Formats: sequence, C-alpha cells, structure tokens
Amino acid sequence: MCGIIGINSNKEVSSPILSSLRKLEYRGYDSAGIATLNNGYIQEVKCEGRVDNLEKNIVKNKLLGNVGIGHVRWATHGIPSTLNAHPHSSENVSVVHNGIIENSTLLKKFLVKKGHKFKSQTDTEVIVHLITEYLKKNNLRDTLTKVLKKLHGSFALGLIFKDEPDLIVGARRGSPLAVGYGPGENYLGSDSYALKSMTNKITYLDDGEFCIIKKTEVSFYNEQGKKINKKILSLTTDDQNYDKGDYKHFMAKEIDEQPITIKNCVNEYIDKKNNEINIFNFPWKIKDISSITLVGCGTAYHSCMIAKYWFEQLTSFNVSMDIASEFRYRKNRFKSDNLYVFVSQSGETADTYAALDLCNKNNMKTCSVVNVVESSIARDSKFVLPIHCGPEIGVASTKAFLGQMLVLYLLCLKMGRLNNDIEKKKYISKIKSLLNLSKNVELSLKSESDIQTISNSFTNIKGSMFLGRGYSYPIALEGALKLKELSYIHAEGYPAGEMKHGPLALIEDGMPVVVIAPRDDYYKKTMSNMQEVIARGAKVLMITNKSKDEVLSENVWQKIEVENTDDDLLPFLITIPLQKLAYCTALKKGFDIDKPRNLAKSVTVE
Repeated sequence: MCGIIGINSNKEVSSPILSSLRKLEYRGYDSAGIATLNNGYIQEVKCEGRVDNLEKNIVKNKLLGNVGIGHVRWATHGIPSTLNAHPHSSENVSVVHNGIIENSTLLKKFLVKKGHKFKSQTDTEVIVHLITEYLKKNNLRDTLTKVLKKLHGSFALGLIFKDEPDLIVGARRGSPLAVGYGPGENYLGSDSYALKSMTNKITYLDDGEFCIIKKTEVSFYNEQGKKINKKILSLTTDDQNYDKGDYKHFMAKEIDEQPITIKNCVNEYIDKKNNEINIFNFPWKIKDISSITLVGCGTAYHSCMIAKYWFEQLTSFNVSMDIASEFRYRKNRFKSDNLYVFVSQSGETADTYAALDLCNKNNMKTCSVVNVVESSIARDSKFVLPIHCGPEIGVASTKAFLGQMLVLYLLCLKMGRLNNDIEKKKYISKIKSLLNLSKNVELSLKSESDIQTISNSFTNIKGSMFLGRGYSYPIALEGALKLKELSYIHAEGYPAGEMKHGPLALIEDGMPVVVIAPRDDYYKKTMSNMQEVIARGAKVLMITNKSKDEVLSENVWQKIEVENTDDDLLPFLITIPLQKLAYCTALKKGFDIDKPRNLAKSVTVE
C-alpha cells in the first residue's frame, strides 16, 4: 500500500519527487522519505507522518541531485517511525519498496552472519544488504537477477546506486509499478496518478520484470535478465479531477460528483435510442455460463453482495460471493461454466489480484469491474467493465461504490436478457428507470442539513448498529463501514431479522441505530424489527423512500426520505445519506477525513 516515485533528470529532482509524493499519499501516510544521488553520495531525508513534515525537513537539510527516489509508507513490518521510514540505504544502495518480503527473517539471519548490521524493524532493509552483498562479486544486471529470485513475497522496488549515478532500477512482482517518459528525463511510479502531471506516456512492468531507467532511455528485462521490448501506452489527461476545487475534502467532492459519475456511466453503457445495454465484445456465449462468482474486498465486496440479490431476483444463474482475501486459501472447485467477476476500484487490490491470478492459472472465465483501466486487474482479466467514475482520491470509497453497483446491475440485466430470463418489456422498463437514476441521486444529496443535525448524536457514542433486510442489508454493512473508517466509532451492520438472535443484547438506552427500510417487499418485517430495538431504548434513524404511510414508522427518532424509484435502484439512493452521516460525524470530531488513521486507498499488500 506504499507509494513509490523515482525521477532521473537533467534537473534537480527533490521538488518534483515531493510533489509526486503528495499525490501518492493516499497509498500511505505513516512516514515519508526521499533519497538522491549527489556528487557520488547518497543523501537521505526521512520523517514520521505526512509529506508536509518531509518538506519541512528538506528545507532544513537541502537535498540536491538529478537522480532520486521517494516513498510514502503504510506500515506492515515495523512501527511508523523515522527509523523505519523508506528509503533504506547503505553506503552503496538505496531502496524504496511496496509489498512484503515474506522470507525477510531468513535472509536477515544469512546477512547478519555475513557481517551486515541492520538499523530498522522493516522487512525492506534486507533488500539493501542483499544487493550490497551480491554486488561484491556480480555486475548490476546479474545482481538484480539473482537477488530478485531470492526475494519471496510481493514487491515493487525503486533503487539507486552510488557507483551507478546515471540510473534508477525498478522491479516488480505482485505490486504495481509503472515507467513514465519525458523530455530529458524518465520516471518510475506506483501508478499513473503520480506520473500524469509529468507525462502521459507510460509502460507497466509485468510480474518478474525489472527495468533500468536512464535520462534518455529505459531498458526492460525479464526475470532471467534477458532484454525485452515493452509497449508504451498513452493516457488520457484529466487533471481537474485531482483537485478539490472549493471543497474542504476530496470525499465531500466525490460524494457530490455521484450524479455526474452515474450519468457518465449510464451514457457509456446504454443506447437510449434502442433501449439496449451495450456490453460489447463479451468473449463467451451465454449458454456456456451457468454460474457466477463475485469477488471483492471491503466496499467492493458490499457491491458484490447487492449484485447477488439482483442476479438471483432477475436471472436464473447460480450466484455466489467470495471475500478476495479468503479465496485462494480454500479448495476451489473450478468449473468451466463459471464466470468469475472481480471488483476493485483501483484494480491493484492485492488479494483480489491474487484471486484473479489463481482463476487465470486454471483457465477460468474472468471479468473485472474496475475504475482504473490501466490497472493490473484490468490488464490480466479476459474481459473488463470500467465504472467510468474518474479518479477517487478519498480513502473511504463513495462514488466508486455506486459505480461498481451500477456496472454490476447493467451486467445482470444484460446477461438476464441474453439468457431469456428477463422479458423485453421488463428489460426496457428497467433501462428507462436507469436513465432517471442520476437525477434521483442528485435529489438524494439535498438531505445534508438534516444529517448535519442528526450527526450531533453520533459524535460521542460508544457504538451504533445499522440494520436492513434484502438489498438493504449490504447497504447497512457499507454504512457501518463508512462510520468506522471515518469516525473511529464501532459500528456493525446486521440483517434486521437477526437482532433477536444475539445482537439485541448490545442495545442500550439512547443508542443510535440506523434502520434502512425502503418501502419494498421487506418493509413490514423491517418495521417489526425496528420496533424491537426501539422497545429496548434505541434511538432509531430510519432511512426510507418517500411515502404517505406514517403508521408503521411511529416512535422513530429521526427519518430521512429519499426519492422513489424502481426497487432495484433504491440501494443507490439510500447509500447517499449514510455517506453523508459518516462524513458529517467525522468532520465534527475533527478527524482527517481523506486520510483516516491506519488506512490507505489502494491495498496492494496481502
């Protein structure tokens, strides 16, 4: 989950590296550091905490040089501290690393016997010493080939060398890494976001590859050390999406962008003239698919849960879900007629990629739903469905969640129609409802003043519960997750009917409980469950859609009503107030909303 940047230039590099680290900070903000080559020496400046702290240190300790690497850290091995911050350097080598070296303990024992002394608690430091050891008897290319084979686990590496002052080395296994090209300079970065301000020409390293970056050329090598050719991709530029504008936080901006992102996605996939969903080049015949497995982590997993309801309701496909971090550690019964769908905002989620890789090795049908079309998951899937949300910078996912749900719903409708599970009239009716979704999402955003008042009751609580049934249960899980991520309040999502099977014991007098109760087939049952928690002293915030029915919602503390729409689409609207509730609560508690503690946007380690 760490972020890496490297620049080899004719100009001073500390300033552009610092700027790129700010963009990469969403990947980790436990510590930051830069190392440069200057007059035959490696210079290093590091700090605990944010890039702002690093900038202050650089002002005090002027960092010169035309070749340099930088890093923002999300801690795995070793506490967040200046000592454990990257880069890790010896006299001869400096490295920045994203990933985990699983055999670091064994390598460290070997290196200590060789006389190497370690300063940090990190797994990364073994890389520096191992390279230093191998350079005693090998040239650079042979050293890299041998060392990379010795490292077990995942890594993306950026390396500079005292005795090779004109180059940067990049290497990848598991963790993403890209090379960028510019006039008189070239770049290394964890993703295109860090590089886009400098270039739109990018090459992505594949697993096992490494590269040598000079100012005017880049050479690529496979894991055997043989030179290979790589394609250069041209990226679209959308820098305006990386700016907060007048918003205090990216999250606030991204919540408000949801009508636009829904509209963009609908326009991308729906042919309004012919009332058709355009999912082109689907590589399999529908008769060759009988079951679907949906795979994701965190918020993406919640979108999979909702999609399961849709597929079960609207199609005859057998549908299952899997948490990506568990997928490859079970005995999977792979079947040729199963479609595996992998959902990831970044397209770099390590657990999800590992599940995809396992399916590919077993020659399964693989499809990805991603926001970043240049990502590893997108590139290695046999079919890709982009969500067209634009960059999402806030760590807590908002617009990407709605985008994931929307694309999964479109896939469900299309497959259901192709399989003759959905009659044409019903299919067209649901498409027409989708055309109004953006407007309804926009109207749902107007409840913020009510939510600001309601959030006052959440700022000092010990915990809360989010209850729902049917489609609303995954939304309850997502609402609880958002409150946890941003406000550091313990919150749990439950199926409302499960409260009497244990969780009801947690209800205390005055505890705020969020009940998600759209007026769908589950409404009356949910009302009964709601009265059960009210009878135990809970303060219920009810989130529903507009209706004149007030009888069954009596004794409710607060109520928020969203617009009416097709029942299938109510999860999109009901999600909005939950996002706002988490945001407003965290804002009143004074927390860093875009960068909540202990979290990172792109989870690129297992």
